[in-house]
Amino acid sequence: MSISAYLKEIGRGTKGARSLSRAQARELMGLLLDNQVSDLDLGAFCIAMRFKGESAEELAGFLDAVAARQAPWPRPEVPVVVLPSYNGARKLPNLTPLLAALLAREGLPVLVHGCDTEDRRIGTQAVWSALQWPVLAAPAALQPGQAVWMRTRHLLPALEKLLQLRRRIGLRNPAHSIVKLLDPLERPLPGRTTLPSLVVGSYTHPDYAHPMAETLALRQASGLLLRGTEGEPVAAPNREPASQGLLAGQTCFARSAVHSSLYADETAAAPQLPQGLDALQTAQLIRDMLGGHRPVPAPIAQQVQQIKTLHAAMCAPNPHNIGRLQGLSRD
Repeated sequence: MSISAYLKEIGRGTKGARSLSRAQARELMGLLLDNQVSDLDLGAFCIAMRFKGESAEELAGFLDAVAARQAPWPRPEVPVVVLPSYNGARKLPNLTPLLAALLAREGLPVLVHGCDTEDRRIGTQAVWSALQWPVLAAPAALQPGQAVWMRTRHLLPALEKLLQLRRRIGLRNPAHSIVKLLDPLERPLPGRTTLPSLVVGSYTHPDYAHPMAETLALRQASGLLLRGTEGEPVAAPNREPASQGLLAGQTCFARSAVHSSLYADETAAAPQLPQGLDALQTAQLIRDMLGGHRPVPAPIAQQVQQIKTLHAAMCAPNPHNIGRLQGLSRD
């Protein structure tokens, strides 16, 4: 099926391009996910969107299309913390699995999803495999205190196909933005209610912070947005990043960035972590931190507290929990 009508809107260059409505974006992404578009049109879409960039309305519509095609999950006991992991690491160790384990230790159910789209980074899947932690190939009941990994193709094969186009054309496309805010447990079905998840969305460039927050607001979703380590959803070991918490689409706190060396507690100084580790070495580093042989970086410990506080407010949005959330704000 031709998508020329959509391409005429989004493909008119940086000055002439117009953003799609949420409904149009949902329909267009549905055609792509259902393999109803030629390779030529698919390539044109990817390049046009790369130049234009996604608006919040478009991202919300794209996510609507994905949610409608995801497999249903068993309803969890409490909201699941979702860690989208798609960037991997080149310099600093990939500590996304550490964040997942620390959250599970706090009694939260954690789902990490992702896939590698380039070969020169240490992806979370490789580290997770080296740790020999649980992996899912199909939706399953997630229990409090459990952390699992799931590859994108097991969530929605067509979505991973879009992600892997990066290897062919060398450019990211809207799928790379979609997955950063994706809640795999979301599946709108008539007469069936889902329990919203807490999505930890990360960005590399500050310009993405506003449209990502606006997208969560449009979808009335809850989450933590931060400038993650090399695009991963985990704080850097030497710097607490700027972050923003949203509860049911409403911003409940915002924090400015701060280097850990400026913390009042001198014991929170950033540990010196080795660079250029492979998956096995990263796994051992994480084991050492979980076993108490190395300190957990203070910014990651702070991130765990932010997520715990958000999660508590999702479970019980009472004045006490809302007040604790608001108390996290920092100029």
